[in-house]
Amino acid sequence: MQFAHDTDEALDFAVDLANTVAGASRSGEDELATVGQLSAMIGAYPFSGRIDGDDAELHDVRLARAAVRRVWTLDRDAAVVEVNALLEQAKALPYLTRHDGSDWHLHATSAEAPLGERMRVEAAMALMDVIRMDEMRRLRVCEATDCTGLVLDLSRNGSKRFCSARCGSRMNMIAFRERKARG
Repeated sequence: MQFAHDTDEALDFAVDLANTVAGASRSGEDELATVGQLSAMIGAYPFSGRIDGDDAELHDVRLARAAVRRVWTLDRDAAVVEVNALLEQAKALPYLTRHDGSDWHLHATSAEAPLGERMRVEAAMALMDVIRMDEMRRLRVCEATDCTGLVLDLSRNGSKRFCSARCGSRMNMIAFRERKARG
């Protein structure tokens, strides 16, 4: 599956953001519990514009995380309602921009909008492409036992089942041990 480069980037970030929640994160704990954790996470992404680095921003980003997790598992029609609501709440107005070495891409909020709002809108804009291309099946929850990680499957055959190699290996080992126990 191929989307525009900014859609791919926004979807990848949405998955990374959503998978910071306890039960989906690598540590098993909430990986957005502190402002420091938020700062470390967004440091790996090219976020331009306003970054406050305070508890209010952390709270808002956690709301963005919840919104992404909510929309990810909806059917196409229900996702449309949620995506439209996210865009309406932010009074999103799409425009083309390029900055920080990135070629032309879409933004729909000002650089001075709160970080959590910009995250919600970027995710919503990317999800619009997923919905328009009727590819909601590419958005799933990890099939590993006891994992709630989100999966973005951009593979050609749409067969990605796990949020990480760790979950895939763990489930393969469990299946191997079960086969071995059966003889």
